[in-house]
Amino acid sequence: MTDFRESGEAAPIESVDQLVEEFHLAGKPRDRWTIGTEYEKLVIDPRTGQAVPFSGARGIETLLRELSERFDWEPQDESGRTIALRRGKASITLEPGGQVELSGEPYRTLHETREELATHVHELATIGSELDIAFVGLGIQPVSTLDEIEWVPKRRYAIMREYMPRVGTLGHRMMKQTATVQANIDYADEADAMRKLRIGMATAPLVNAIFANSCISENRLNGQMSYRGYIWTDTDRARCGLLPFAFRAGASFRDYVGWALDVPLYFVLRGGQYRTEVTGVPFRKFLETGLDGQPANLDDWRLHLTTLFPEVRLKGYIELRSADSQPPARVLGLPALVKGVFYEPDCLDAADDLVKRWSFEDCRALYAEVTRRSMGARMKGIPVLELARELGAIADEGLRRQRAVDGEGRDERLYLEPVRELLCGGRSPAQVVAERWSGPWKEQVARLVADAGFQATPGKPA
Repeated sequence: MTDFRESGEAAPIESVDQLVEEFHLAGKPRDRWTIGTEYEKLVIDPRTGQAVPFSGARGIETLLRELSERFDWEPQDESGRTIALRRGKASITLEPGGQVELSGEPYRTLHETREELATHVHELATIGSELDIAFVGLGIQPVSTLDEIEWVPKRRYAIMREYMPRVGTLGHRMMKQTATVQANIDYADEADAMRKLRIGMATAPLVNAIFANSCISENRLNGQMSYRGYIWTDTDRARCGLLPFAFRAGASFRDYVGWALDVPLYFVLRGGQYRTEVTGVPFRKFLETGLDGQPANLDDWRLHLTTLFPEVRLKGYIELRSADSQPPARVLGLPALVKGVFYEPDCLDAADDLVKRWSFEDCRALYAEVTRRSMGARMKGIPVLELARELGAIADEGLRRQRAVDGEGRDERLYLEPVRELLCGGRSPAQVVAERWSGPWKEQVARLVADAGFQATPGKPA
């Protein structure tokens, strides 16, 4: 996916209409729609479950440098430290606690995504085996406390680190301990975008329940099925969560722009340097004052949009952000669910019928309940499990209709099957993990690591 247009020299913002127009210009005809997937993995010691530090001979910076030297990734440095990699349209970046994220190329089919992910896992596993580190698909770091996790030395993260305690109690946990899988989709025009935004917001609690996978932290059950989801509820309420206006009839790009204008800035970039004089200032105020006599520009706006974290985010495309990270067999379950629902018109209609009577308050209350109970929650008396099964069936039909087959004649329902198996069994990933943790695993973290580890080729049936 691409974030709006390439800016060249940053253009001053002359009106709010200019910001609204950015979203209009990002629309695409249906025949150019792609699906993008971003996957975060926790990097841990395979025996203890402790987070691997950024620094050191077995650290994550060493991992990045080895990937660069062995697999033709271009290193991205900051203040002399390697903090990211780029190859073609794909990138490997780090979250603040060293979580490794692949932002993959956008593809027309998930079969292409599968091949990209298989290559990524092979490269990680090759270097990881040499460094004796493991990569796991869990929504939260299972053993290390906050103080035991080294901060990735990015200036951006240092600024966020200082700001977070001013606006919530769990921001540092979000930054250092959590991991997610995210699906990115295109839209045709404003009406299509806002409809997808609304349905995405309303189904966010169901997505969280389906992919809940963060019930163990600090080496014990934490009382939540999606602790990652719970953490987001008290990170920064000005920029996170569900957006009330999205549930209103007639919501528009201008509503999203208006909301974003009122969210405080983290920073702006000037001459390649982060400037913090504007930290905590709403973008709307910055639009009036500028900085050092220079007006706010479109690059400031685009950067600001990347620092907003609602459950469904609008940039030059739509990001669906409610799922916990998953082990390899289920990583492509989220983009499969999303592609089946959102890229088939009749299926989008069916999803709309499922949630159209749900208000913002209904969905906010449900989200709070599903982080704790996942499939045990209810919406207006209806079991979430029943609703999740219906959403899964809608996605299955959408993928069947799209008829995107691989070389063996299998369509993209292949990637939804592990999720459907869980739904048929009536449990979320976290419910399964919690039962095993207290039962046959005997609270042994090595068993958890083996279950969620990225050693196998993802997306292919055994």
